[in-house]
Amino acid sequence: MVGNRRLKVADFHCDALSKLRANPGIDFKNDPRLDVTAERLTEGNVGLQVFAIYLSAVRGRAKFEDILGQIECFHQKVTGPGGLQWLRWKEEAQEGSFTAPAYGMLSLEGVDGLEGNLFYAQLCFELGVRCLGITWNYANWAADGVLERRNGGFTEHGRKLIDWCNGSGMLLDVSHLAPAGFWELLELSTRPFIASHSNCAAVCSHPRNLSDEQLKALIAKDGRIGLTFVPWFVRDEGAARREDMLRHIEHVCGLGGSGQLMFGSDFDGIEAWVEGLEHPGQYAEFAEMLLKYYPEADVRGWLYENALGFLREQLPSSGG
Repeated sequence: MVGNRRLKVADFHCDALSKLRANPGIDFKNDPRLDVTAERLTEGNVGLQVFAIYLSAVRGRAKFEDILGQIECFHQKVTGPGGLQWLRWKEEAQEGSFTAPAYGMLSLEGVDGLEGNLFYAQLCFELGVRCLGITWNYANWAADGVLERRNGGFTEHGRKLIDWCNGSGMLLDVSHLAPAGFWELLELSTRPFIASHSNCAAVCSHPRNLSDEQLKALIAKDGRIGLTFVPWFVRDEGAARREDMLRHIEHVCGLGGSGQLMFGSDFDGIEAWVEGLEHPGQYAEFAEMLLKYYPEADVRGWLYENALGFLREQLPSSGG
């Protein structure tokens, strides 16, 4: 709390849609089976929540209809009457825009369900998806994921996808992408990209975390680094507490990335939680902890303004 005001929050990754789609009886307003609910977003003063379309459960068999099903679920359960507002355009990403109810934005976690068809990618864009995570952990038609042993880069068709994203305004996300693909994307993309939910490998050695070289490259390209609350990405051994996030924040800032740091919780994509960061309602307490160690201007940037500034610059315009 700053005076009588709470700092707003932008969270760049959650997997609530896959739960909502798999369990039609779940109520997005306040169902305890979800980490992310409308009530908890309000409690944590979350002004923007990015909802991933997560299809890894059908890896290798994902179809475009699976993507459509989660987009439909987003509109029926998340942005329906009395629900969240829908973020698609840079004009909506203005400083005063993110007030209750929160905004929701759609991302795709792994392009498997596009079936190698760029027309499907265009349809996703027209249906409001604004960010593509290229892979989940393994290979697909576009590129290799981080757990694919061969560590391959992009396929020829994957390179066409990069070109299409650069031209359309679709954001690209390298969380889950193999290192070879990361470096190829850095060379081929004409626009900055993000890692929506990844931490620092120098602090915690999980293969999904980013090396210092990758972090420096993202910072130099003015992309964004969404630190995540996955416990096994936060520390190598022992229970993770919210104070452990400070080590990752310090590390990114030590590399010159204070202006590129944001958060991507991965709520509803995990079955164990960082102590004190079990759901978005606890963002307010997390902000209070950060303010004990850092200036308000820095904390405001990490929680909200860095993400908002990126969207203002990189989202497409509603005017074409």
